[in-house]
Amino acid sequence: MSEQKLMFALAGNANVGKSVIFNQLTGLHQHVGNWPGKTVERAEGTLNYQGQEIDVIDLPGIYSLSTYSIEEIVSREYIAVEQPDVIINVVDASTLERNLAFTIQLLELQPRMVIALNQIDIAEAKGILVYTEELSQELGVPVVPTVAVKGAGLTELVKTAMEAVNGEKAEPISYGSEIEDGIKHIVTELHVETPYPSRWIAIKLLEGDDEIERIIYEKQPDIKTTVDVQRGIIEEIHGHEIGSVMTSERYGLASLISEKTTRHVIPEKTLRDRLEDLSSHPFLGYVLMVTSILAVFYSIFSFGDWLAGALDAVFGILQTVYFNAFGVTDATTFIWDAVVDGFIGGVVVAIPYIGPFYLVLSILEDSGYLARVAYLMDSAMHSIGLHGKGFIPVMLGFGCNVPAVLGARIMETERERMICAFVASLVPCAARSIVIMGLVAAYVGFRWAVLLYLIDFILIFVLGRIAYKVAPDEPVGLIMELPGFRLPSMKTTAQRTWFRLKDFVYEAFPVMIIGNFVIQVAAFLGLLSVVENLMSPITVWWLGLPAAAGVVLIFGILRKELTLILLGSLMGTTNFATILTPVQMFVFAFVVMVYVPCLSTIAALVKEFGMRKALIMSGVEVGVAVLLGGIILRVLLLLGLP
Repeated sequence: MSEQKLMFALAGNANVGKSVIFNQLTGLHQHVGNWPGKTVERAEGTLNYQGQEIDVIDLPGIYSLSTYSIEEIVSREYIAVEQPDVIINVVDASTLERNLAFTIQLLELQPRMVIALNQIDIAEAKGILVYTEELSQELGVPVVPTVAVKGAGLTELVKTAMEAVNGEKAEPISYGSEIEDGIKHIVTELHVETPYPSRWIAIKLLEGDDEIERIIYEKQPDIKTTVDVQRGIIEEIHGHEIGSVMTSERYGLASLISEKTTRHVIPEKTLRDRLEDLSSHPFLGYVLMVTSILAVFYSIFSFGDWLAGALDAVFGILQTVYFNAFGVTDATTFIWDAVVDGFIGGVVVAIPYIGPFYLVLSILEDSGYLARVAYLMDSAMHSIGLHGKGFIPVMLGFGCNVPAVLGARIMETERERMICAFVASLVPCAARSIVIMGLVAAYVGFRWAVLLYLIDFILIFVLGRIAYKVAPDEPVGLIMELPGFRLPSMKTTAQRTWFRLKDFVYEAFPVMIIGNFVIQVAAFLGLLSVVENLMSPITVWWLGLPAAAGVVLIFGILRKELTLILLGSLMGTTNFATILTPVQMFVFAFVVMVYVPCLSTIAALVKEFGMRKALIMSGVEVGVAVLLGGIILRVLLLLGLP
């Protein structure tokens, strides 16, 4: 086999099983970064097939090759400019017609291409039988049936893609005669060299693609007259704007091909069908959503509390063994407090709480339910200038705000991404939830912890609404596939959970250990009292907290769960009932919940939006937390609470 690496790119709509195929092909040999100069995630992995090394790129899930979103620009630039050896177009067999509209656009770029006809088991369950040979003939490219979650057909898919490497490039499907005439006129007069096929350039000029117009008209301005004339002819014949005409043509071709290559039978209504109907019901859908979310968080925190207790007991034994072996001296105590405690704090957070959350989140994603949650939340999210997809990063925020901020990339515009990231950074992550549960729920009562969450959700809505008014614009409409329910692949789910947890560990553990070390050094040097005095007007007078809270809140920026650990360390006990009143516990937890997110989240905001915008968002959160914290204190005292 050739020693030169091959490049395969997976392209297709969202929720067609593209990422499942990517995970099945690359396993643990993958990494995630950003496309150069873009805030779009780039997933890349390697595959070894019969001695040939292959790079596999998972392109963003999109529905067109226009310039409406960064994801679409990234995908078409990669296909046309970097020219991978083979494009594997992943198509959902159960929604063939809608998927083929994108396939037709891919064919216009004339790559070497193979169709992965995925989820054929779901299609058959819905009574849709697809004839792969006929579909291959209609499209002019190989078609391989697959069931990615089971690994079925993937060996044949790679084999077919390997054969396509030295095969002919795909040919575009012809449109109506009047459109083809217009394309030919433009191609004949086009004299600009680009990495794109000239026919595709002509189509994009007809459609009025901003990016292509800028490139072509700058080099050959006279071609604009020809384009305008041909566009006018087509629009006069059809009586519609050219964009609508081209979209209609593509979907018409997709419908015709789908009709020729499929047969429909009436299946019996299954439990899965009933669940799908229930999950999108205008009333019961919301009942199911709220019930599911509450069940998820109750299960995670119940399991987390049990496992955290067990881990604490284990580390307690290790601490006893450590001091018995090395003796209780200033040096051994410092090493344990400054280094080991930081590591223990990370383990107690990551394994009991973060790990299970990522596991459940992956199951919800792979099952198709998360897309339905986005659909149900579309109207509510519009009130803060977003659409339903914005709820997905918000959900991610309950695990960790860093992937939530990065997850805002799924929004189509810069403004929507910024509002979504700001809102997501306000969501109480697992670290903040530990403070809420470990302090308020444990010592004040579970209903008070629920009240804190309720206050936070109200704040998210109010601040999101204000951000929408500050940066006004109409939110882009929600266009997304509602996938059918499917059983998640345990292998894929475990891999995704591991990669997310690994990223959290690599990012959070060093911060927690270093932060804890800095605190202990500062305490040893007697610097903490200086910080306490400087912060006392805010912490003691306005927020009614102990002076030590000033130090805790500052260093809590490193990791929010550190606030509880450090508070106990500085106050000399973890029995918080002896050092804080119920009102102080509530106020402290509220401030920790709302004020500036952790350092990792701030870094993610800087990475996505720049230093200035990140500081503005963080400053707003600090101001709101301090202002409302003092107000809540006075309201609770006015109500006569201790």
